[in-house]
Amino acid sequence: MVWIRNDLRLEDNTALIEAVKDADADDKILMVFCIDPKQLKTGSYSHDYFFTALNTFYRNCLEKELAIHFLYGDPQDCFSKLIKEFPDIQKIYFNIDDSGYGMVRDCAVRKILEESNVRILDFYDHHLHSANEVLKEDGSHYRVFTPYYNQWKNRLIRRVQKPDYDKLRKVILKNFAAKGEEGQNKFCEIQEMITTDFTVQTGEEKAQEILENFVERHLAEYEEMRDYPYTEGTSRISKFLSTGQLSIRQVYQRVEQAPNSKGKETFIKELGWRDFYNMIYHFYPKQKDEEIIEKYRNIRWEYDESRIEKWKEGKTGFPIVDAAMRQLKEEGWMHNRLRMIVASFFTKDLLMDWRIGEKYFSEMLIDYDSASNIGGWQWAASVGTDAVPYFRIFNPNSQSKRFDPEGSFIKKYVKELRNIPAKYIQEPFKYTKQIRKECGIDIEKIYDEPIVNHKKQRLRAIELFQR
Repeated sequence: MVWIRNDLRLEDNTALIEAVKDADADDKILMVFCIDPKQLKTGSYSHDYFFTALNTFYRNCLEKELAIHFLYGDPQDCFSKLIKEFPDIQKIYFNIDDSGYGMVRDCAVRKILEESNVRILDFYDHHLHSANEVLKEDGSHYRVFTPYYNQWKNRLIRRVQKPDYDKLRKVILKNFAAKGEEGQNKFCEIQEMITTDFTVQTGEEKAQEILENFVERHLAEYEEMRDYPYTEGTSRISKFLSTGQLSIRQVYQRVEQAPNSKGKETFIKELGWRDFYNMIYHFYPKQKDEEIIEKYRNIRWEYDESRIEKWKEGKTGFPIVDAAMRQLKEEGWMHNRLRMIVASFFTKDLLMDWRIGEKYFSEMLIDYDSASNIGGWQWAASVGTDAVPYFRIFNPNSQSKRFDPEGSFIKKYVKELRNIPAKYIQEPFKYTKQIRKECGIDIEKIYDEPIVNHKKQRLRAIELFQR
């Protein structure tokens, strides 16, 4: 049996490839996906994207004369029942989740499998290096990125593999409908309930196309352009990595083939950050709900439902924040520089609990990766490992002037400001008279006033951390 999870691909899928290698002529491979009620977030972008990607994977299997079958329920119960119904199941292959809910789930399922004498063959597949692979000399884990990365970058990387499709077609178990009817029905029900169709943004072929375009056209200038949200300076492959439609080795191998450049070096470093945050989440499993820095666990964050909603809706009166939040609401994605800006604004300007922002991102982002998202929010809130110091607070207007100097990104998403000159667009309420005189526009009538005073809130944030 091969258990598919967040690895929705046939190419370079370690568990699947190893199962095919091990299969004898008279063996059968049952490929399953367990729909876990705990992970359903019906109506959210993250839910819709994942299950659209799963449907694309399902159809890709059918086109290749393969089959994936669906189970529904708690994974422990599903596998317990499955093994009782199919006592001849001897082995289960899957790719390891070594952080977050996936790690907890896998521990519980392992117990069931071991009690049933089913042999477990698991593989590190989701990251270039597992959480336990890059450690200090004394065996403890790193807490700071730079020394971690210095060791990480010198480790060997496995090469990309392809499955033996001819053999896979012969050994794959296709007829399972009677046993998996509940799971198949639930899968169909979920597809009918999807409110945003992301089909054109899913699939292994699409992932490879996006990766190739980035490497060929944008990788060399990645270092220079990655912070400017109005350009195509980033890879846009994160959604394929988080769902496993693209393997991390496929990305690394293709990037390594490119000519040397500062952009290439910087991009590979970002892959290191991905592994680093996964490692941190592995060693700090409470990180989703608890600050890593102990002295900040009792911070008295404020709570204002009205301000939280204005932040979510992109109506804060800070154009770069509003543009970013509206992009998230429209597309289910946000540029990384903007993620830092809006997270800093939420925690340091609004003084709101980072957990609220992280939860909202978990629902809205189609590329949601728990380790990276939690790590990013704790970084912005200055409560996590290797985080920005609490007194170093982003000024959203300064960030806007630096990374969107002409207001191109702002005008795309905050359409009511599209006729405001670039020299006024980052702080329109500072130039109400000039805008009225030059453009004939009363800014108060078309755009929300700033909900906070940044200078005052900056001082309050510092005071909050010093208590």
